[in-house]
Amino acid sequence: MRSVRHLVIFLRAPQRGAVKRRLARDIGERAALGFYQNMSRSLVTSLARAQNHGGNGGGNWQTVLAVTPDHFASSARFWPKGIRRVGQGRGSLGARMGRVLDQLPPGPAIIIGSDIPNITPFLIRQAFDRLDQHEAVFGPALDGGYWLVGLGRRRRRFVGRLFSSVRWSSAHALADTRANLGPGLEGPPLPALEDVDDGAAFERWVQDTRI
Repeated sequence: MRSVRHLVIFLRAPQRGAVKRRLARDIGERAALGFYQNMSRSLVTSLARAQNHGGNGGGNWQTVLAVTPDHFASSARFWPKGIRRVGQGRGSLGARMGRVLDQLPPGPAIIIGSDIPNITPFLIRQAFDRLDQHEAVFGPALDGGYWLVGLGRRRRRFVGRLFSSVRWSSAHALADTRANLGPGLEGPPLPALEDVDDGAAFERWVQDTRI
């Protein structure tokens, strides 16, 4: 019997001045907030709708929203109802991801960000399929980070060190995490996607949506 698959979407409560700060420096706080609100809502809705449909790019998983600040986890103000929400807790991004993974029931788990425009249910299903044969999978980001990390969680002993001493928000984040993972455990990576994190990336995204 296959274990339950867990898809965790890391989210920040959409408040002006608190989301996409680097992007806001280039396009303004109001525009950055609007982008984040629309992108995160669309992503959550799409993946939660697809979670119980195996065909047409869907894929049989349970969606969890990992929210910061924590007190927004109990609010239904920003996100669709009926989806489990948990607080991320304190600490670095790595500490928060490790904590959320430790709280999940057994089974493969994937963590994604909430502001990557090209994440689709099909890509999530591909990631889970890779975890059937491998212990880890990454979705690289063009800036050297990653938009997805997935773990089979069959060897839970290394999960605690996976995110240790990672240089977050840098071109080294993926390489550092891979070094912590060690050889022979990673499946083929997913396609590289771009995080809309500054004005130039935002303009590219605008142009792509017009095509």
